[in-house]
Amino acid sequence: MKKLFTIMICLVSFSALQAQTKVGTINNEYILSQMPEIKQVEKDLTAYGEELDASIKQKYDDYREMLEKYNNERESLTKIIRLAREKKIRTAEADLQKLQENSSKLLQIKQDELLRPLYQKIAVALEAIVKEEGFTQVFNENQSLIYISPEYDLTIKVMKRIGLEISEEDQQAIGN
Repeated sequence: MKKLFTIMICLVSFSALQAQTKVGTINNEYILSQMPEIKQVEKDLTAYGEELDASIKQKYDDYREMLEKYNNERESLTKIIRLAREKKIRTAEADLQKLQENSSKLLQIKQDELLRPLYQKIAVALEAIVKEEGFTQVFNENQSLIYISPEYDLTIKVMKRIGLEISEEDQQAIGN
Protein backbone atom coordinates (compact mmCIF):
# COMPACT_ATOMS: atom_id res chain seq x y z
CA MET A 1 0.00 0.00 0.00
CA LYS A 2 2.86 2.34 0.87
CA LYS A 3 4.51 1.66 -2.52
CA LEU A 4 1.29 2.35 -4.38
CA PHE A 5 0.81 5.61 -2.48
CA THR A 6 4.41 6.67 -3.23
CA ILE A 7 3.99 5.87 -6.92
CA MET A 8 0.74 7.85 -7.05
CA ILE A 9 2.40 10.88 -5.43
CA CYS A 10 5.30 10.67 -7.89
CA LEU A 11 2.92 10.49 -10.86
CA VAL A 12 0.87 13.42 -9.61
CA SER A 13 4.03 15.47 -8.97
CA PHE A 14 5.42 14.62 -12.41
CA SER A 15 2.13 15.57 -14.05
CA ALA A 16 2.07 18.87 -12.19
CA LEU A 17 5.64 19.65 -13.22
CA GLN A 18 4.93 18.73 -16.80
CA ALA A 19 1.83 20.93 -16.89
CA GLN A 20 3.87 23.90 -15.74
CA THR A 21 6.28 23.75 -18.66
CA LYS A 22 5.35 25.20 -22.03
CA VAL A 23 8.13 25.37 -24.60
CA GLY A 24 8.14 27.41 -27.80
CA THR A 25 10.54 28.27 -30.58
CA ILE A 26 11.37 31.36 -32.58
CA ASN A 27 13.40 31.98 -35.70
CA ASN A 28 15.08 35.33 -35.03
CA GLU A 29 17.05 35.31 -38.28
CA TYR A 30 13.91 34.87 -40.37
CA ILE A 31 12.16 37.70 -38.53
CA LEU A 32 15.20 39.96 -38.99
CA SER A 33 15.29 39.19 -42.70
CA GLN A 34 11.66 40.33 -43.01
CA MET A 35 12.04 43.59 -41.09
CA PRO A 36 12.19 46.66 -43.36
CA GLU A 37 14.87 48.20 -41.11
CA ILE A 38 17.32 45.46 -42.12
CA LYS A 39 17.91 47.15 -45.49
CA GLN A 40 19.20 50.29 -43.76
CA VAL A 41 21.35 48.18 -41.45
CA GLU A 42 22.89 46.46 -44.48
CA LYS A 43 23.52 49.84 -46.18
CA ASP A 44 25.12 51.24 -43.03
CA LEU A 45 27.31 48.16 -42.62
CA THR A 46 28.39 48.33 -46.25
CA ALA A 47 29.26 52.02 -45.90
CA TYR A 48 31.21 51.35 -42.70
CA GLY A 49 33.04 48.45 -44.36
CA GLU A 50 33.97 50.72 -47.25
CA GLU A 51 35.29 53.32 -44.78
CA LEU A 52 37.44 50.68 -43.12
CA ASP A 53 38.65 49.43 -46.51
CA ALA A 54 39.53 52.98 -47.58
CA SER A 55 41.47 53.48 -44.36
CA ILE A 56 43.38 50.24 -44.92
CA LYS A 57 44.05 51.16 -48.55
CA GLN A 58 45.37 54.58 -47.51
CA LYS A 59 47.67 53.00 -44.91
CA TYR A 60 48.84 50.45 -47.49
CA ASP A 61 49.51 53.16 -50.07
CA ASP A 62 51.47 55.18 -47.49
CA TYR A 63 53.46 52.08 -46.54
CA ARG A 64 54.18 51.19 -50.16
CA GLU A 65 55.27 54.76 -50.90
CA MET A 66 57.54 54.77 -47.84
CA LEU A 67 59.06 51.44 -48.88
CA GLU A 68 59.56 52.58 -52.47
CA LYS A 69 61.23 55.80 -51.36
CA TYR A 70 63.49 53.87 -49.01
CA ASN A 71 64.51 51.40 -51.74
CA ASN A 72 65.28 54.23 -54.16
CA GLU A 73 67.35 56.21 -51.63
CA ARG A 74 68.86 53.35 -49.66
CA GLU A 75 72.34 53.50 -51.19
CA SER A 76 72.71 57.20 -50.49
CA LEU A 77 71.51 57.08 -46.87
CA THR A 78 73.75 57.01 -43.86
CA LYS A 79 73.58 53.95 -41.65
CA ILE A 80 71.73 55.83 -38.88
CA ILE A 81 69.09 57.25 -41.27
CA ARG A 82 68.75 53.86 -43.00
CA LEU A 83 68.15 52.10 -39.64
CA ALA A 84 65.65 54.78 -38.60
CA ARG A 85 63.70 54.39 -41.85
CA GLU A 86 63.76 50.59 -41.60
CA LYS A 87 62.33 50.89 -38.10
CA LYS A 88 59.66 53.28 -39.39
CA ILE A 89 58.81 50.81 -42.20
CA ARG A 90 58.51 47.91 -39.73
CA THR A 91 56.25 50.04 -37.52
CA ALA A 92 54.08 50.97 -40.51
CA GLU A 93 53.91 47.27 -41.47
CA ALA A 94 52.80 46.30 -37.96
CA ASP A 95 50.23 49.13 -37.90
CA LEU A 96 48.83 48.00 -41.23
CA GLN A 97 48.57 44.42 -40.03
CA LYS A 98 46.82 45.52 -36.80
CA LEU A 99 44.39 47.66 -38.77
CA GLN A 100 43.53 44.73 -41.03
CA GLU A 101 42.98 42.44 -38.04
CA ASN A 102 40.95 45.00 -36.13
CA SER A 103 38.76 45.95 -39.08
CA SER A 104 36.83 42.69 -38.93
CA LYS A 105 36.33 43.16 -35.17
CA LEU A 106 35.21 46.75 -35.70
CA LEU A 107 32.78 45.63 -38.40
CA GLN A 108 31.34 43.00 -36.02
CA ILE A 109 30.95 45.62 -33.27
CA LYS A 110 29.17 47.95 -35.69
CA GLN A 111 26.87 45.13 -36.83
CA ASP A 112 25.97 44.31 -33.22
CA GLU A 113 25.31 47.99 -32.54
CA LEU A 114 23.01 48.32 -35.56
CA LEU A 115 21.13 45.06 -34.93
CA ARG A 116 20.60 45.63 -31.21
CA PRO A 117 17.43 47.79 -31.66
CA LEU A 118 15.93 45.19 -34.03
CA TYR A 119 16.60 42.34 -31.61
CA GLN A 120 15.15 44.50 -28.84
CA LYS A 121 11.97 44.99 -30.88
CA ILE A 122 11.69 41.22 -31.36
CA ALA A 123 12.36 40.62 -27.66
CA VAL A 124 9.61 43.00 -26.54
CA ALA A 125 7.06 41.30 -28.81
CA LEU A 126 8.22 37.85 -27.73
CA GLU A 127 8.03 38.75 -24.07
CA ALA A 128 4.44 39.91 -24.47
CA ILE A 129 3.46 36.66 -26.22
CA VAL A 130 5.27 34.55 -23.61
CA LYS A 131 3.39 36.28 -20.79
CA GLU A 132 0.02 36.11 -22.57
CA GLU A 133 0.30 32.45 -23.50
CA GLY A 134 2.22 31.13 -20.50
CA PHE A 135 5.39 29.88 -22.15
CA THR A 136 8.14 28.93 -19.74
CA GLN A 137 10.92 28.40 -22.29
CA VAL A 138 11.59 29.60 -25.83
CA PHE A 139 14.41 28.28 -28.01
CA ASN A 140 15.90 29.87 -31.09
CA GLU A 141 15.42 27.42 -33.96
CA ASN A 142 18.90 28.17 -35.30
CA GLN A 143 20.53 26.78 -32.17
CA SER A 144 20.47 23.10 -33.16
CA LEU A 145 16.88 22.39 -32.20
CA ILE A 146 15.98 19.00 -33.61
CA TYR A 147 12.17 19.10 -33.52
CA ILE A 148 9.29 20.99 -32.02
CA SER A 149 5.65 20.90 -32.98
CA PRO A 150 4.77 23.82 -35.31
CA GLU A 151 2.01 24.93 -32.93
CA TYR A 152 4.72 26.10 -30.51
CA ASP A 153 6.65 28.14 -33.08
CA LEU A 154 6.22 31.77 -32.07
CA THR A 155 7.91 33.26 -35.15
CA ILE A 156 4.66 34.28 -36.92
CA LYS A 157 3.11 35.64 -33.72
CA VAL A 158 6.17 37.81 -33.06
CA MET A 159 6.18 39.04 -36.66
CA LYS A 160 2.52 40.00 -36.41
CA ARG A 161 3.12 41.67 -33.02
CA ILE A 162 5.83 43.94 -34.47
CA GLY A 163 3.72 44.71 -37.53
CA LEU A 164 5.45 42.67 -40.23
CA GLU A 165 3.47 41.35 -43.15
CA ILE A 166 3.89 37.68 -43.90
CA SER A 167 2.76 35.92 -47.02
CA GLU A 168 0.57 32.84 -46.88
CA GLU A 169 3.38 30.89 -48.58
CA ASP A 170 5.90 31.90 -45.90
CA GLN A 171 3.37 31.14 -43.19
CA GLN A 172 2.96 27.61 -44.61
CA ALA A 173 6.74 27.16 -44.86
CA ILE A 174 7.20 28.09 -41.22
CA GLY A 175 4.40 25.76 -40.24
CA ASN A 176 1.86 28.07 -38.58
